[in-house]
Amino acid sequence: MVLSRSLNCLAVLTVITSVLATPASYEKRDVDITVLEDYDYIVVGSGAGGGPLAARLAIYGQKVLLLEAGDDEGTTPYESIPALYPAASEYAPMSWDFFSRHYPNDTREGLNLKATYETPEGTTYIGLDPPAGSTLKGIWYPRAATLGGCATHNAMITMYPFEEDWSLIQNLTGDASWAPENMVQYWQRIERNEYLLNTTNATALGHGFDGWLGTSEMPLSLVEADPQMLAMLNATNTVINGPPVSDLSDESQLESIFPLDMNTLYPDRDATQSLYRLPAAVSDGVRSSPRNFLLATANATFADGTRMYHLDIRTHALVTKIRFSEFTSGDEPRAIGVDFLDGESLYSADPRSGNSTGTPGAVNATKEVIISAGTFNTPQLLKLSGVGPRDELESFNISVVADLPGVGANLLDHYEISTVVEFNTSFALLEDCTWLSTADDPCYIQYTTNATDRGPYATTLVPAAALLKSSIAAGRRDTFVFGGPFNFRGYFQGYAELAVADTFHWTWSILKAHENDFAGTVTLKSTNPLDTPNIDFNFFDAGTTAGGADELDIRPLVEAIQWTRDIYGNLSSTYQDFVEDQPGASVTSTDEIKDYIKNQAWGHHAMGTARMKNSSDPTAVVDSHFRVWGIQGLRIVDASIFPQMPGFFPITSVYMIGEKAADVIVADNA
Repeated sequence: MVLSRSLNCLAVLTVITSVLATPASYEKRDVDITVLEDYDYIVVGSGAGGGPLAARLAIYGQKVLLLEAGDDEGTTPYESIPALYPAASEYAPMSWDFFSRHYPNDTREGLNLKATYETPEGTTYIGLDPPAGSTLKGIWYPRAATLGGCATHNAMITMYPFEEDWSLIQNLTGDASWAPENMVQYWQRIERNEYLLNTTNATALGHGFDGWLGTSEMPLSLVEADPQMLAMLNATNTVINGPPVSDLSDESQLESIFPLDMNTLYPDRDATQSLYRLPAAVSDGVRSSPRNFLLATANATFADGTRMYHLDIRTHALVTKIRFSEFTSGDEPRAIGVDFLDGESLYSADPRSGNSTGTPGAVNATKEVIISAGTFNTPQLLKLSGVGPRDELESFNISVVADLPGVGANLLDHYEISTVVEFNTSFALLEDCTWLSTADDPCYIQYTTNATDRGPYATTLVPAAALLKSSIAAGRRDTFVFGGPFNFRGYFQGYAELAVADTFHWTWSILKAHENDFAGTVTLKSTNPLDTPNIDFNFFDAGTTAGGADELDIRPLVEAIQWTRDIYGNLSSTYQDFVEDQPGASVTSTDEIKDYIKNQAWGHHAMGTARMKNSSDPTAVVDSHFRVWGIQGLRIVDASIFPQMPGFFPITSVYMIGEKAADVIVADNA
């Protein structure tokens, strides 16, 4: 995989890291780490929810401690250089390797080309024919354990959610502050748009220009310079808009096929089928993430050098338990602090973990504890602390603090699939790139020395995306299709190397919005906080089937695969010499395509394991103010609180709830 290749060029990485290094005076280290000073707020997790929340609370004058289990890898090229995002998810110093199940049946799970096994010799096997005696681990699910969370290794796609994603929460909770017209202010606070003119009209239509998250688009000049990529966009334009008068041949003509901005809130935006350029969290050719916001806040000083905000960040701090005040039956317990383990690579998902159990530590919150540990780790931490389904807790002899059946239930994810073709001609854009495997990588040299054209490494390598309405879309678009010159078949250990192993492949990735399946679970494997939990998604017919839910989820994916095949079929004769690797030329009928999807689909947007709903719903975990039902001083602010999958790429929605939560929390404690 790309990681192993990079380890052969440590000298290159040393130089790169020194160039990108930034001071990190935020780190909170005491000689005696057993008990830290008290804080107003303790935030557990520095990702898309917890990162913005911690920074904003500090800006609002609160004394905040942010606890992060990983370290800070922001000065490494894998995190900072946009095009290296596949390698980032396999870079051991910042990765946590979870393994999930799509189906409860081992035989059916084994039909997935990405099924991962541990062999009797202790090695890893991925594929359809594991050696005898191998143990099925499941499907690899990469998460980031580093300052900034999964925003440091994702593909940086930045998309404003559907209006209904907010109105749904408004209706479920009766809280008007979740109305779409109110929520847009948080996106305007977050975004620092770098690809539109800052005009009153643009601002009114939802954009921000002064926030902490830079957004930009891949330059069309890169497409113009690659004849094969230009041909792909010509074919895509033909399929979605009809045959043009003449083929697109230059940058100005390319602009004409993108009449709309993906994140501008024009009328009927959520129902409009169109081709778009892809906004990404990239600022001046560098990844933009909550890490930037956290560092800027923690290191801000007045003219005399004193701290402007009281934000302390402690890395290598794995929180193991939420502590509660003494309470009697009938009283509401109150969260007063957390216990943590201090040390590197303690959690078993860390590929470098060993036998170390760390040094115990503890810290108290005078106001609140806020859990932002993510869809897998938030329910695990809650359950280990006595908050969750009574039956499960008692089966592990965990004292029940609050019986909340919804903790770890209702696990959601987007269904994703791809079509992959291999041409006999190369994509010129990446022909010279060595992906840092050589010290004289031409693409890296261009990235670091050409101030006006930083080349492909400064981009996500995705020039365009189509937002489509399937035959069952009910008025709003429900399918996202985006493509680039790489070989991507989903996530497995080693996928990053395969993705850029040659320059002859093109992938159309397909994502379905608003899944109907909410039958997944996150359950305890043991009471050891260093163990990973059981993660069971229960895909398609193994999950929610009432009302034909599984059919409603799979049909748009079938149609999108057929749509991408239409694109390949509309390529000019120069580029008709290709082989379809996936699904493959033999997969033609609707039933065959469905089987391919059921066996090979994946997801990487897990959500929903601590749902926000009214207390009348037995699956509710938090109220509209992020407060855990039945417990004082405890809130959850991360992707786990969403009752429905938001948007196509939910990270923007999670940023927004982080900002909203800061406002709500300060107001509630005024």
